[in-house]
Amino acid sequence: MEENMEKKSRGRQRIKMAKMENKSNLQVTFSKRRSGLFKKASELNTLCGADIAVIVFSSCGKVYSFGHPDVEIMVNRFKHINQPFPNPNNNMPLSEVQPHTPIQQMNDFLTQVMDDLETSKKKNEESKKKRKNSKGPEN
Repeated sequence: MEENMEKKSRGRQRIKMAKMENKSNLQVTFSKRRSGLFKKASELNTLCGADIAVIVFSSCGKVYSFGHPDVEIMVNRFKHINQPFPNPNNNMPLSEVQPHTPIQQMNDFLTQVMDDLETSKKKNEESKKKRKNSKGPEN
């Protein structure tokens, strides 16, 4: 074994916890750490079934958010902590569906509307057949 074996790198170094002065490095670090934070939040949701909302404001004033099932629902739930968690109402008229409704609720609503449309088409076809049969054969 060689005793004077040199390391190619210094390995992972401890980062001094202080605000970075270099704006370019600051933005890159913020972006990477924000992605890591959101990934960890997603993992917490997946592994533990926790409902999560993370809101981050950059030093430039931009806002970034991650949430499950939805950031707005989680914020409203936090603001009204004593109120029960809102349940989706699948019988909403299309005009009342809000753009901030979670995607799953929208998909459920779309499925219900498509099922209703299919049922209506079948009823319409049956009505046409009954009318045609009640008129009898035409000469």
